[in-house]
Amino acid sequence: MAAWTWRFEKADGTEVQPALTPEEFTTQGDAESWVGEYWKELAEGGADQVSLFEDATKIYGPMSLHAQDTA
Repeated sequence: MAAWTWRFEKADGTEVQPALTPEEFTTQGDAESWVGEYWKELAEGGADQVSLFEDATKIYGPMSLHAQDTA
């Protein structure tokens, strides 16, 4: 079974330890739901962006954790 994991990075791509340590997720949806719930805490803890991996394969990212101004 695949493991879905997040990589937490600064804006320059340097990996950082997240403020909250996630488990390994069994589905992409579970992983995305977790980031959707905790992105503010992760951003406040020093992560600027995340990338999603399925085992060792990068699925997408980096995706910013900072809210974009829509004005």
